[in-house]
This record gives sequence, structure tokens and C-alpha cells, in this order.
Amino acid sequence: MVQVISIYVEHASNEIGKEQLGPRVKEVIGNVPRHEFVPSEMRPYAYFDGPLPIGYEKTILQPFMVALMTVLLEVNEKNTILEVGTGPGYHAAILAGLAEKVFTVEIVEELAVQAKENWRRLGYDNFEIKVGNGSSGYPEHAPFDNILVAAAPEIIPPSLLNQLKPVSKMVVPAGIADAQQLMLVEKSGTGKLSTREIIPVRFSSLEVIN
Repeated sequence: MVQVISIYVEHASNEIGKEQLGPRVKEVIGNVPRHEFVPSEMRPYAYFDGPLPIGYEKTILQPFMVALMTVLLEVNEKNTILEVGTGPGYHAAILAGLAEKVFTVEIVEELAVQAKENWRRLGYDNFEIKVGNGSSGYPEHAPFDNILVAAAPEIIPPSLLNQLKPVSKMVVPAGIADAQQLMLVEKSGTGKLSTREIIPVRFSSLEVIN
């Protein structure tokens, strides 16, 4: 699976500004067992490069998309990361292998419980998770070096932008359902924000609890 993803990244190098996955990202993706994060009936398909249903009208992201978003963040081992949309905890496990700590928000309580159990079973421990609106972020632990959003708002929430540290990055799909773009947001040392469209994508909409 990692070899296939690497080829896709190389083919998309002009759009993403990266020619390779990089050895750290490649190693971590190879070490995280995706089959442990999907329902038992989906395990035979766990290492295909495609999204898979995980219940609650949700899917686990395509491995290429996981790799692409991770590479764009340029995570290092001193970073703290906010993830919006935990799902079963697969992408957070990859991020945790690259960063100091991951704070993650999931709107579906059952998936949050499932993610915690998956991490416990597999020995991952540098996480904090809460159930709530992803668009609100995790203000009690802000600001963050990186923010990764796994569902698409029509407009990037200002509350998330405000939780970026100076000199930081956010990767977020944004836009209406049929016109979404994967966006790279960068905050400078002076707090100036810049955005760049990476590739067209199709993500679930970012849900909000009323």
C-alpha cells in the first residue's frame, strides 16, 4: 500500500509541491495497521487505496488522502496537532507517530469511544480526545503547530484559524459539496494567513451539534 501511495504522491508532485512521501511519513504509515481501525467485514479491503465505511454514515479516508494531508502538514516530533474528525483513530495514530501530541475532536460519541479503544489496544498513548463540534476546535489546548480537518466546511471556521500558532499549517477540505478543494493554510510569524488550493476533493460535510 505504501508503495502505491508513494507513486501517487510523485504523480501529483506539481499540485502538492512535494516530490516524495519522505522516509518518516512512509515509515509511520507502514507501521500503523489500518485493518485494526475498520469493521471486521472491511478488513479484507483495508490495504486497498480507497475509503471504507465505518458506520454512522462515515468513512475512513483513502490512504492516499491520509498521506497527502500528512505530507502537507510537514509535522515534526516537537509539534502539537489538532485533528478535527477522529473517526476510528487511524489518521491520529499516524500523526502521533510523527508529533509530540495529538488533540482530536469527534462529533460521534461512539466513534470517539472506538478510537480510544483502538489506541489502547495497540499501545498508542500521546492523545487527548473529546466529543464535540470540530468547528470549535480544542481551545483549551490551543494554539497548535498543525491542524488537520477531515471533513469539509463550506468556509474555513475562524475559530480554527485562531487556534493556529504563528508559523503553522492547516490542511482542510473546504467548499460546497460538488466544488470542494483541499486547502493548505499557512500562518506566518506575524500572524498573516495565506491559502493555497491543492487538488479537488470530495469529503463529508463538517457536522455541527446544535
